[in-house]
Amino acid sequence: MPTEPLSQKEIEDRLRELPGWSLTDDRITRTYRLGDHFAATALVVHVARIQQELNHHSDLTLGYNTVAVSVNTHSAGGVITEKDFELAERVEAVAPGHGAG
Repeated sequence: MPTEPLSQKEIEDRLRELPGWSLTDDRITRTYRLGDHFAATALVVHVARIQQELNHHSDLTLGYNTVAVSVNTHSAGGVITEKDFELAERVEAVAPGHGAG
């Protein structure tokens, strides 16, 4: 998968396809709210598995009933690339199964 930086317009266009995600500094981010701590922890484990499959890792922050995801592509110098959006889309696909909103 290419690790070329996306343009500002490409990032904005892609974010429109991912409600709840936003651009924060040089990262795309989202915070999910879940029913309880166990559900939040289960989502973190599921995201970790996806990250291993993609060999692309975000920063995950586990709260009592929240999970914050923040990602950019370190191997491309800390810019946002297609890899970041692939990860975000995969997280979006599994989050509802954990009751995330």
